Amino acid sequence: MSKLILTQEVAGLGEAGDVIEVKAGYARNYLLPKGVAVIFTANGAKQVEQLRAARAARELATVEEAQALKAKLESTKVKVAVKAGKEGRLFGGVKPADIADAIAAADLGSVDKKKILVGAIKTIGEYPATVRLHPEVAAQVTVQVIQAR
Repeated sequence: MSKLILTQEVAGLGEAGDVIEVKAGYARNYLLPKGVAVIFTANGAKQVEQLRAARAARELATVEEAQALKAKLESTKVKVAVKAGKEGRLFGGVKPADIADAIAAADLGSVDKKKILVGAIKTIGEYPATVRLHPEVAAQVTVQVIQAR
């Protein structure tokens, strides 16, 4: 087992600043080469505090702000204009980054693309998406995919 400090959020393991123990092969072959974790050392406690402080600065400061943003997001449909064929099939797909850009363009706020959970969007229509605004607050957003003119 290897003791590591996460430098980025990893689904199923934790967020930046978390101290985790994983099998040596997983650490050596995946986490360390990708740069999402560093080896826990004697100075690890200082690193953990720095990463947690940085994470706290990136997250929305309070639950109240997250609730206010949630209300704005859930009351509006987020429109994403994309190129599509005659039958409504998209050339490519809609990704979380596209949704984050559409939210910012609609002047609803700034959302990190890594916090958006959405299934595969391959045709024109309306789709549900979940936006994690805070560890305690998640907004259900309706994404309306329309054809670009």
